[in-house]
Amino acid sequence: MWRTRRVVWLSLLVAAATIGAQWLLMTPPLYFDPYYVWLAAREWPDIPLDRWPYSEVPHQVTRIGLVLPARVVQEILGDGQAAYFVVAALGGCAFFVGTYLVVRSLFGDVAGVASAAILLVHPFFTMTNPYGHEITWSTGVMLPDMPGAGLFTIGMAGLVVAARRTGRAQTRMLLAAGVCFGSAFLVREFLAFLFLAVPVYLALLRIPWRRNVTVGAPMAAILAVNLVHNQLVWGTPLAGLISAAEHGGRSRDHVTRELAARSFLRAMHDWNPLGLVFTAALALTVVGWAVTRDRRLALVLVWFFTLAVPLTLFSGVLDPNDISLRAWLQRYWFAVLPALLAGGFGSLILMFRMLPSGPVSRFRLRTVVVPVLAVALGGTYATATVRTVPDLPRDLPRDTAWSELRGYLAGHRDITLICADRRLAQTLTFYTRDVWGDPVWRGEIRDFPHYLGQVPRNATEGPMLYTRWRGMESQIGGGWRPSTGQGWRLMWRSSDGVLQLWHPPGG
Repeated sequence: MWRTRRVVWLSLLVAAATIGAQWLLMTPPLYFDPYYVWLAAREWPDIPLDRWPYSEVPHQVTRIGLVLPARVVQEILGDGQAAYFVVAALGGCAFFVGTYLVVRSLFGDVAGVASAAILLVHPFFTMTNPYGHEITWSTGVMLPDMPGAGLFTIGMAGLVVAARRTGRAQTRMLLAAGVCFGSAFLVREFLAFLFLAVPVYLALLRIPWRRNVTVGAPMAAILAVNLVHNQLVWGTPLAGLISAAEHGGRSRDHVTRELAARSFLRAMHDWNPLGLVFTAALALTVVGWAVTRDRRLALVLVWFFTLAVPLTLFSGVLDPNDISLRAWLQRYWFAVLPALLAGGFGSLILMFRMLPSGPVSRFRLRTVVVPVLAVALGGTYATATVRTVPDLPRDLPRDTAWSELRGYLAGHRDITLICADRRLAQTLTFYTRDVWGDPVWRGEIRDFPHYLGQVPRNATEGPMLYTRWRGMESQIGGGWRPSTGQGWRLMWRSSDGVLQLWHPPGG
């Protein structure tokens, strides 16, 4: 009973830290894929896959594991920023709590909490805001990667716990694991690759072979519900699978087979040097398994390679002109990061136990050397993670510019038109309303594609919202910007300089 309570309280602690981190980051609701999923949730079940914008991203809006929870939250909190925050927070909690649970189930609470903490402050999960600096979309963003990875990871924790139980207790845990696996598929389709190794997971955990049916039954039931839903909403039970299979083609990025083969290394190292944490964990896991032959480390390696191989193949190894998965992006690897941290910590723990058991040497290592090294490494890592995030805000939350724009528009309802590139326009829709979704400004938002060589003429018929993009996004109109020399007049500017509103020439 005490052990169960401890797990619950530590899980709640990790969840609270997740919500706190998202609050500090406060990434504004982002454009394109997250925005279209949000629209689909608001319009469900009337989601016309053959019309723009859904025709552009059908693989996103057919993921009912994300769309339907978003609709439920919208029904409760409205369709504003608060509901978006909650949906993103639920996905983050699933991921970070799942990391704690699976590592804890394999190697104990200390390793579990440490793994969740490493991920929480890692640049892959803090540098998420393209209006500031960004290397990927993760914490605070309504995308399928974190909730899908989190649900699968919680399912893996269920399998590990089930291996230590018998009878009905084991059955309950295996059924729960199957529910998590099936739900993960509804959020992120390519996680189905990980299901291929479910029999291997059970074999390594010494769970009887017949128990594969117990795990598979809820997965099959969830798939059946998904097929029925798709038939009712889109007229074909395979709508989700079809849209996922048709997603892909020639990438805008330069891709060769050699580059695709190095997708994992590129994802971990091309964007931020602290990605070394995960490649080092993988190397440590391989060494640890070679030395100890521990089944838990074998489980971690099977988990990693079951996803790594197809991800790499479909990112251009099979055909560099037909890319199904862009595995050089970090978020495609979120589902294996908990496994890598489990393997890294587990290898250290197991190899430490192999040291000579002399009373003096083991005692000194445990009470002096290990704590000192842990504090030193933890402090170094924490310092590095803080320093790697440039331009830390003086004022929180970090959507200060957008919140100020909301206040400005509420006090200037005489403005009837705002022009903006499509990315800004989509985020702007959240800030023309209060956090609960009630309008504070009712004017027209006129958008245009940012990749046009020049700003369209009809986009200069009213005030223009402008930002200099600081993330990986390209600038508006090939680098165009409004200036007083061209007759533009600055109407408003956020206190941090991120957003500007310009009055057009001659207006």
